[in-house]
Amino acid sequence: MLDPDYEVFVGIVAAGSISAAARALHLSPASLSKRLARLEERLGVRLLNRTTRRMTLTSEGISFHADLQAILHAIEAAEQSITGRQEAIGGPLRITAPTSFGRMHLAPCLADFLTLYPQIELDIELSDGFVDLLEGRFDLALRITGKIGNGLCAHRLADNRRLLCAAPAYLAQAGTPLSLSALRRHRLLAAEGQLPWPLLGPDGAASLNGQSAVRTNSSEVVRELALGGAGIALRSLWDVAPALASGDLVRVLPDWQGSADVGIFLVHAPTPRLAANTRAFIGFCQQRFADGAPWEASER
Repeated sequence: MLDPDYEVFVGIVAAGSISAAARALHLSPASLSKRLARLEERLGVRLLNRTTRRMTLTSEGISFHADLQAILHAIEAAEQSITGRQEAIGGPLRITAPTSFGRMHLAPCLADFLTLYPQIELDIELSDGFVDLLEGRFDLALRITGKIGNGLCAHRLADNRRLLCAAPAYLAQAGTPLSLSALRRHRLLAAEGQLPWPLLGPDGAASLNGQSAVRTNSSEVVRELALGGAGIALRSLWDVAPALASGDLVRVLPDWQGSADVGIFLVHAPTPRLAANTRAFIGFCQQRFADGAPWEASER
C-alpha cells in the first residue's frame, strides 16, 4: 500500500500551502506539518522550502513529486482497467484565464495539449473579471492570487514574482528613487484595485499607497504605459521579462519586490471526482511548470 504520507505531500503541493491542504483534507495544519517532517526525515531530504510567506519545492521535491504523480496516475489507471471503468478523455473542457497571462503563456501551449488529447473540445475565455466557479460555467480557472476562494480546490503551478520597473527614459527625466519614501513622490502606474502595493524588502514588509497617474482597468495598459515612459509600475515577471531582458524596462529599487504570497493556480469547484478532461489539463500544466516558470530563466 502507498505510504499515506506520500498523498499528504502531493496534497500540500496541489493546494499550494500546508494550511490550504489541511482544509482540503480536514486535518490540522500542525498534523500535516508533522507528517511532512516525518516523511522528510525518513527520506533524508528536504522536499519543501517553507516560510510564513512562501512555500517552494526543492529540486529533490520536484523530482519526488513528479514520480509520485506518475505512480498515483498509474494506480488510478490500473483500478479503472480492472473494474472496466476507464474514463475517456474527450468532450468539452471550459477554461477561463486572465487576459494578458492567457494570451502570453497559456495560448501558446494549447496546441501541444490538443495534440495529446485531440478528442477534447476546448473552450477558452480570457477575462480579467471575476468568475464564480460554483456557478458551473467553467471547469477550471487560472488565477493569479494569494487568496483562494472558500471551498475551492487549487493546484499551484508557479510563484508570481512582481518587480518595480520603469522605462530608462522616465528615470532619466524624473530621477531614480533610492528609497520607498522617494518612490512615493514619483508617478505610479497601476490598474484599478492594485494599489496599495504590498512590498517585501530588506526592512521587512511594507505597503506603498498612492494614486495611479492614469486610471485604467487593464493591466496590459499599465505595462504599455510603463514601456512608454509614463511612470513606475509593479509588474509580474511573467509580464515584463522580455522588456527587462531587452532593456526597454529596468528594475527600480531592486531590493524590493511584491509580497511573495501570490501564486499562479489552476482552480476548480469541489467535486468527489474530477473529470478526466480536467485532470488531463491540470497534469499537462503541472508538467509544463515542473522545471520552473520559463520567464524566471533570465533571473536565475
